[in-house]
Amino acid sequence: MRLREFYALLDAVFGPEYARTLARELALTDLDSRTADQALEDGVDPRDVWHTLCDAMDIPQSRRDGGDRTRLIPPQR
Repeated sequence: MRLREFYALLDAVFGPEYARTLARELALTDLDSRTADQALEDGVDPRDVWHTLCDAMDIPQSRRDGGDRTRLIPPQR
């Protein structure tokens, strides 16, 4: 997953305004209490950040594609 794909999914699943707030403000325990933005800046794979954020927000697998059933989401590691 590329960084632009991460942010496109973020917008599709959470809505553009809320998505950016989540990425900037929500500290994720599984990412050593870093926000999504901080983890990405630190070099964490966007796929791992995506799944960690979705897990924290209780987003089911069926919604993690942002409503685009043709979009392939890399599986969790």
